Amino acid sequence: MGGRSRKVKATAGEEATGTEISARANEETPAEGDTSPAAARLPQPFADWFAARGWHPRAHQLELLEKVTGGSDALLIAPTGGGKTLAGFLPSLIDLAGRRAGKRESGVHTLYVSPLKALATDIARNLATPVAEMGLPVQIETRTGDTPQSRRARQRILPPDILLTTPEQIALMLSHKSAAQIFGNLKCVVLDELHALSASKRGDLLALDLARLRALSPDLRAIGLSATVARPFELSAYLVPQNGDGGAPATHFADIVTTSGGVKADITILKSDADVPWAGHSARYALPEIYEAIKAHKLSLMFVNTRSQAELLFNELWRCNDDNLPIALHHGSLDVSQRRKVEAAMVAGKLRAVVCTSTLDLGIDWGDVDLVVNVGAPKGASRLAQRIGRANHRLDEPSKALLVPANRFEVMECQAALEAAAEGQQDTPPTRPGALDVLAQHILGTACAEPFDSDFLFTEVTSASPYRDLTRESFDQVLAFVATGGYALANYDRYAKLKRTKEGTYRVAHPRIAQQYRLNVGTIVEAPMLRVRLARAKGGALKPTGMLAGGRVLGEVEEYFIEQLAPATPSSSRARCCASRVCARWTRSSPVRMPRTPRCPPMRAVSSRSRPISPSACV
Repeated sequence: MGGRSRKVKATAGEEATGTEISARANEETPAEGDTSPAAARLPQPFADWFAARGWHPRAHQLELLEKVTGGSDALLIAPTGGGKTLAGFLPSLIDLAGRRAGKRESGVHTLYVSPLKALATDIARNLATPVAEMGLPVQIETRTGDTPQSRRARQRILPPDILLTTPEQIALMLSHKSAAQIFGNLKCVVLDELHALSASKRGDLLALDLARLRALSPDLRAIGLSATVARPFELSAYLVPQNGDGGAPATHFADIVTTSGGVKADITILKSDADVPWAGHSARYALPEIYEAIKAHKLSLMFVNTRSQAELLFNELWRCNDDNLPIALHHGSLDVSQRRKVEAAMVAGKLRAVVCTSTLDLGIDWGDVDLVVNVGAPKGASRLAQRIGRANHRLDEPSKALLVPANRFEVMECQAALEAAAEGQQDTPPTRPGALDVLAQHILGTACAEPFDSDFLFTEVTSASPYRDLTRESFDQVLAFVATGGYALANYDRYAKLKRTKEGTYRVAHPRIAQQYRLNVGTIVEAPMLRVRLARAKGGALKPTGMLAGGRVLGEVEEYFIEQLAPATPSSSRARCCASRVCARWTRSSPVRMPRTPRCPPMRAVSSRSRPISPSACV
């Protein structure tokens, strides 16, 4: 792999544009005579695939490959565009490519865990290209909240080689009796954007699930991927089992692979001719400048902090869209089909701007994004770095970002964020002891799969880094709360979720308990949602009946928001795009219907969320 250093069009970014995975390859050839042991062990199909495109693996990708194939857990810390994702998958792809033809072990070989559904879908799309081009016998599938129930049921019987999923879905799969068959031959777990998970309750749930996976498959290796890390040693301890000494600091750490490089981002604060308001979060005063910035760039991502704010800004942009630029909307309340349309349009380069929430701020690289516009306060230096990294997602090109304060107080926040970004500061929350309510959920999920022994489960739980300081007394109290409802509720049968068997193990008290657990698994608490459809008149234009029939699904809206609306009240949940009227009659089982009006811009959704998300939230 010698030769002079040269530039190629493909990059070494973390994700690829469209269906390419060029973002995971090196733009520069290594030094003349590079014969490192790891490079020499790269199998021929992989070496040929890189060479056919003029790419070469980066040094940190080969170092990670060497450590994982040597049997170590590893944490890769690389700047945005450093090729982390390919590095995480390379050991698994090489191992799967080396198995004998026609011989396929039952169960999942590699789990890829992402904090975002959209990120798992993006990785699956990009990973499929090199697998197909190299002719690897590898089956790749996703499993998120958007996955149809029929496919989820099939995956429990015929799991793929590589499963891309979220922490909640792992907990759900571990609660089934088939968990041992699904994960018994698990070889590798790849945890992407680990910093976004580790300090939250989702991270606690994932750590417990990782401990459970190690109990089912003791030889599995964990790989952590992260770009923004304030304290790397905390993440490295998260990846490996701990002794659970009760109060002692972590004693086991994964190998850390780091790489330098990256170009400082080009970040500016919007200078508007209009007066910045004292209050508000809509940033309407800056719309002319934002629109001009969109026109001057190929593809812009506009990040906001709430879904309702996204709706408002999207609608206002269409009001001033005199050039009829293709501008889309992407957030969690959109129906999955609508989100997929937006994602496909980004891949195809058919959009000029996308207004989005944090659904696209972690590791996403769809299309040639060359500008990130952050409307409102960034809510932290690490979050700002993540969002800015979506633009020019390459190691040797600066990301370009525009900060738009929505009011005068946010001007100070934006200025502070600008200075923090210039100094490379990180504000990742520190680790804390694991939450006991998450532990209670994990105990119940373990019982749903099979009866468990409390001593074995305590050892397993304390091997997870967030729970290494958990005492046996605290564990027994949580177990008693799950089993009987605790001292206050022990006399009520409805709170008795676990029963003690003759062998001394704990089992679930009734199959209904397992069903309830699987319907409510996870740590993200949301209000009951109702599906929203575009309505059409029954009977058509010739025989109107005055009644409405449900059309295509727009998205979802909180039930409490609908309850607050009186019949014939204009709905503001569609970003006030038109004076739509909400159907007066609805039930939990029937969707809310909204009449279609000709003035609505395309790809519109319904959302009523108005509270800002916290820096650690992933919507």
